[in-house]
Amino acid sequence: MGLRAGGQVNPGLALLVWLTAHCSCPQAQGSSQGGLEASGDDLWGSTNTSLLHGFWCQPASQLSRDQLSTLIQGMASQQVPLRAWQLSCLANLATRHGLQDNFELHPPNLLLFYNLTQVREATCRAFTRRAAQGDTELLANLPDQRSALQHTALACLGAPHRRLNALDLLLLGALVCDMHASRIETADPHVLENLQRCHQLTAPQQAALNSLLAGGKTVLGPPGSWNLEGLQALGALASYISSSLWVQVQEAVGLAFFSSMVATYRAGQLSQGNARRFVTGFLKAKAMSVSSRPKRGTDARRPCVRGDITAATLLDDLFLVRYDCMQLESCLGSHVLQANLDPLLQHPLPAECQRVVKAKLARVYPHGVPEEQLRLITSLVYLYSRSEISQWNITSRDTVVALLASDVALENQTEAVLQKYLDHNGTITSALLMAIGGSRLCWMSARQIQAIRPVEFRRAGALDISSCPQSRKDALYTKAREAFGSTRNTASYYRFMRPYLGETLPCVQAPLSQRPPAPSSDRCLPPGGAPVEELRHLAQANVSMDIDTFTNLNPRVLQSLSVGNVTTLLGQNVGDLQKARSHPTISSWLRSLNTSALGELGLDTDTAGPTGPARSTTGIPDTTPWVSHLAPTSGQRGNNAPTSGSAPAHLQYWLLAAALPSGLLWLLYWGIPGPSQDCSQGTCTKASKDSAGPAPQAEKLGLEGGARHLLRPPPRLQGQRTWPCPTS
Repeated sequence: MGLRAGGQVNPGLALLVWLTAHCSCPQAQGSSQGGLEASGDDLWGSTNTSLLHGFWCQPASQLSRDQLSTLIQGMASQQVPLRAWQLSCLANLATRHGLQDNFELHPPNLLLFYNLTQVREATCRAFTRRAAQGDTELLANLPDQRSALQHTALACLGAPHRRLNALDLLLLGALVCDMHASRIETADPHVLENLQRCHQLTAPQQAALNSLLAGGKTVLGPPGSWNLEGLQALGALASYISSSLWVQVQEAVGLAFFSSMVATYRAGQLSQGNARRFVTGFLKAKAMSVSSRPKRGTDARRPCVRGDITAATLLDDLFLVRYDCMQLESCLGSHVLQANLDPLLQHPLPAECQRVVKAKLARVYPHGVPEEQLRLITSLVYLYSRSEISQWNITSRDTVVALLASDVALENQTEAVLQKYLDHNGTITSALLMAIGGSRLCWMSARQIQAIRPVEFRRAGALDISSCPQSRKDALYTKAREAFGSTRNTASYYRFMRPYLGETLPCVQAPLSQRPPAPSSDRCLPPGGAPVEELRHLAQANVSMDIDTFTNLNPRVLQSLSVGNVTTLLGQNVGDLQKARSHPTISSWLRSLNTSALGELGLDTDTAGPTGPARSTTGIPDTTPWVSHLAPTSGQRGNNAPTSGSAPAHLQYWLLAAALPSGLLWLLYWGIPGPSQDCSQGTCTKASKDSAGPAPQAEKLGLEGGARHLLRPPPRLQGQRTWPCPTS
């Protein structure tokens, strides 16, 4: 949970941490998701990075201002890599406690999610410099925040249309990656250092980069004077250099750099995409400069003019320069291919050369590539059809992992590889699911997904399936409900189901014992997301859904949610609507609202597109924390509720929460396990004196013990009380 703050641990916090550690089961079967809910004697003093990496916002919302501050600083000192959904809610907690002004001690990625209207003029440049060290790709689901961040950064510089000088670029860092190509092209040549931090350049940005390099005003000088050290300093950015520039580079320098790039790729320090883009551009330049390049003829067999390829030849980093794809076809013998398949495929072969290798393998192995060789052809998997894969013999889990662990295998290949493994009595275990990654679920057939045992799905935990196509979403949601639907604590249920809530829920009649007491018209909705009923239950349980999950919900389902439903569902994260209002899912929902509803959300009436940029910090700084104006919910009068976005029911205990330590309040919510508890099903239950059976909420969508009783005052808890069992 971060570094010790220097004094005694607050007793209320210690009790809270112990309870969240022992009264929640983040993953079944003993697999821990860590974070604030990991077990340990003194989590507050822990410096375990894996625990911080598993950070979960719901228990963190119980921390005091000082405790949260120490937690955030611990994450910064250990450079804990958090995901977007973790950072967005953590930023909202920090803003609620007034911690944003301490940004110098916070992780740069966290600054990307802060409320930019609170950035003060006096600290604007320091804030921008710190935020520019972060990864702006984390803002993929917050397009308005990303745009406002760039506008705020430029506003800090003064005149918005001036040429970016070296000092400006030092301040802007990775924020340059989102800038227009024209601004990059006219910037100081030091902009190369900024571009090196970009994940990927757009086509206009690539053109601007090559224009800068061709001008000769960068540190490299004109292309004819480039040297090896200068090119190596560019790193992966050199993969965008155009063929027309490589023609101008001295041959010895170009060949030396080619050799170094291939060596870097073979050492695993350069991505396959960057390596292949560089090789393709460089070899095209070489072909342009060699007029005597052999032309492709019509003969089935072209002569080998470069000499037979040997094992020693394949170890040469300049192999692809000396042997183009036509010479590879002519000079590579079957025996050398069989014995040296691995070193051959360690070169970033262009697509044409890959097809040559595949054709040669088909001639060497007419009945299918043997299993020991399959583990070496991961870069070629995308070339194989289902019928070709059906000839393979896959008996080992390691072979499956080798073939599917990379991003090369696509839908047909994934399904076919797994089917061959299953045909040989293989089973899809949790270890296999985690090894090949959650994205591989996207390409499994519905039948294969159904074959996964629920216990294995539970052990694998919440897998990232954000990239899945619609064709797989219904099976994934069904399997997730089957695996996690019996989770009795709604918070734990949400933790497991969060990645799947935006997926398809088929209209299947539930068993009579699990149906709601009264029929619901929105029980069965068109495929594409969790039903309205489930979202309303989650809202009542105060899960504070993160904006990443919210934007993945079915837009048609969102149309059935009122402003009150959404503000309660998002809780403390409701302010993120402003940061993502031009996201298609949110924009569609906002357009369905009237002016009054938009006012309740604190948004203006222009919902046609992105909001304007962040408030300029060159004027009078806004030192008042931004708060969302939540819609009053039924049974409440006025708007004196706290602005954190907590569920309305919790307002009844505001005074109590201020008076009691957070850990004691947690005890009041869940009760104290007694000797009569029953842990036979993996969760503890304790019946009250007047209990006659399961609580009514246990019949709702499998959220047993989840939604309804959380909204009752602790002294009035009735029926069966539940809490997850200790895992240690």
